[in-house]
Amino acid sequence: MPPLRNTGADRNAEQPEYAGDYRLQACLGAGGMGVVHLAASASGLRLAVKVVHARYAEDPEFRARFRQEVAAARRVSGAFTAPVVDADPDAVRPWMATLYVPGPTLADQVKRNGPLAPAELRRLTAGLAEALRDIHRAGVVHRDLKPSNVLLTDTGPKVIDFGISRPVDSDLHTETGKLIGSPPFMAPEQFQRPREVGPAADVFALGAVLVHAATGHGPFDSDSPYIVAYQVVHDEPDLSGVPAELAPLVARCLAKEPGERPTPAQIMSALLPPSYAAEAFIPAQRRRPALPYGEERAHGEPGPAPAWDADTPVRATAPAPPRRGPRLGRVRLRPRLTLAVAATLALTGAGLYAAMSPPAGGGSERAARPDEVATAFTGWHTTLQMHGPTAAPACTHGGGALYCAARGIGLARLDPVTGKVAWSRTGPVEAESPVAPFLLADGLVGAAAPADPLRAHAAADGAPGWTAGPAKPPERYVPAGSAVVLTDGRGGVRAVGSRDGKELWRHGLAGFEVPRPGPYDAPSGLLAVSETSADGTHTRVAEIHPRTGEQAWQRNMPGDLDPLGRTGDGALLLASRYQDSLFDRLIVLDPGSGSVRELPLPHRIDVRGVAVRGAVVHILGADGHLTAFDTAAPKGRVLWELETGAGNVSTPVTGPGDRLYFSVQDGRLLAVDTVRGALIGQTRPRLLNGRLEYAPLVPSPVVAGDRVFGTAPDGSVFAVDARDPASW
Repeated sequence: MPPLRNTGADRNAEQPEYAGDYRLQACLGAGGMGVVHLAASASGLRLAVKVVHARYAEDPEFRARFRQEVAAARRVSGAFTAPVVDADPDAVRPWMATLYVPGPTLADQVKRNGPLAPAELRRLTAGLAEALRDIHRAGVVHRDLKPSNVLLTDTGPKVIDFGISRPVDSDLHTETGKLIGSPPFMAPEQFQRPREVGPAADVFALGAVLVHAATGHGPFDSDSPYIVAYQVVHDEPDLSGVPAELAPLVARCLAKEPGERPTPAQIMSALLPPSYAAEAFIPAQRRRPALPYGEERAHGEPGPAPAWDADTPVRATAPAPPRRGPRLGRVRLRPRLTLAVAATLALTGAGLYAAMSPPAGGGSERAARPDEVATAFTGWHTTLQMHGPTAAPACTHGGGALYCAARGIGLARLDPVTGKVAWSRTGPVEAESPVAPFLLADGLVGAAAPADPLRAHAAADGAPGWTAGPAKPPERYVPAGSAVVLTDGRGGVRAVGSRDGKELWRHGLAGFEVPRPGPYDAPSGLLAVSETSADGTHTRVAEIHPRTGEQAWQRNMPGDLDPLGRTGDGALLLASRYQDSLFDRLIVLDPGSGSVRELPLPHRIDVRGVAVRGAVVHILGADGHLTAFDTAAPKGRVLWELETGAGNVSTPVTGPGDRLYFSVQDGRLLAVDTVRGALIGQTRPRLLNGRLEYAPLVPSPVVAGDRVFGTAPDGSVFAVDARDPASW
């Protein structure tokens, strides 16, 4: 990219020649955060390219905000927005290219031609409700819907500028005490409870936008943003001038309480067309080249670019997540918990270790498992903890039952069909992160809170069985077939039998001072262990037989490595840590031949967890960035990347039908199609009293046949149908 020329914020300043490979042809306008240019792709497609102001390019917080804008824009369907064509949020000057959408903004239209006629207003209402429905289905909250962010086109209104939009769970920009948004179009909760802003805030903004379109002014008007904020929170809206047939619906949109506002789908239902004028917004009618809003232009030619000024927001933003392809914005990484800590906790189902699955079969056919649940299923929701501070329960499935631990509940058995609690046993209430139970032999279930000894319970009724301990210092345990391996973090290693809890062996491992247990591989019956040198220059890796502690093999390898598990062909997969939890390479080791392949990752990833299916590794970053990486290719190959926009996530798990699932801190469960790399469903947030507090670890969901079981920070466990994620 050639050197950038000029400075300032006006429309003639900051005129780079290129953004990526796109030559910038003309300035369409400038906003507070960037300049929008007209450009063309290699095929001649007309683009609007937003280039960030130079003064913001060095601000890490703004880069994070811009990356979030790109991620949100990619997620939303392009039917109601300007689809993203390309972007690079990590360039010297971050930029994003979207399809150029000719047409004035609603703000310009009302300013030049006055309020809309009732028929036009009805079409606008239906179109914006449809757009919000699509945006919310993608898991995005726009948070800044206003007249200048609505483009009026011959196919209906399009919503643009996702600069401060976010997924429901994101906490970006809510911790600084700053108000983010445009006060006349902000919902009361955006002033009072910014962490709780959800889709209903966009519905409130829709109501304010409709008042502006109908009257030329908003429902709350003042020259002072502080007075406007007071009016939004306390006063009734001014609906004078709004057509009588729409006023009741607009008033419902402007309700003070989010729960009293209609959903976009309910708005659309209320607008069932009583006249031909409204039918223009039905999708089937959009195929006609009608030109609403009085715009005229030559056939086949895009209209002239509207006038822009410094207060007009950039008009390039929107959706359509990519199906495949490695050209996506690179992920900016942030420090977090080191893998050494996360790895030891991964054994409980909430940490880093890979969720290993067999290669996906063809189509949806698969062999039934003995513990697979019935297919007829409508879902359920059960609260395990009712009082006190909560944390998401951690669960496992087996033997036709679901077993969970929660704060204050050491172990509970739930019916996977109904969610009914069959029995429960009390546990410590001070534990921040419950530890997932696991199945033992002879109808036993193992459970242990952090720093507590491992205890076995009868699966049928929860009766106490054997106890492995107590031990000092507290031990961490790894279920490994017919044995459980326990380590104390100071070099002590032992194993007990899963049937009776009797000690099988207790001794050190040759070549190791403080071995770190890794994942257990059931097909080979081996448990991986590792230890990294103090200077981080090399790692000793081995696999042991859990019942004897004997080493099957051992190797000293360069780098700071973490075993992730075995691939479908039996190779051991390791991750190379650049620093802290940042991965830069994957290592494929064949234990039989000793051959090693190093596979560079497309960028350094702040890894939260991985799921391995066959030769494909699905790497989930702490910022929700998901990468599918094929380790079978000689140098590795990125299959796809997906910006899920989720923050503070669990380790992902794979399931039947080429699906991948993971949980989010706010209690949402997300489903991803691993063939297309597309988000295909998510549940609603489940928070305690609407509050989102930081969770040190987010438990992974549990997949059992055609059901997925998730947990939430309100202390609940819920089940959904894995066959239809779009209905969640």
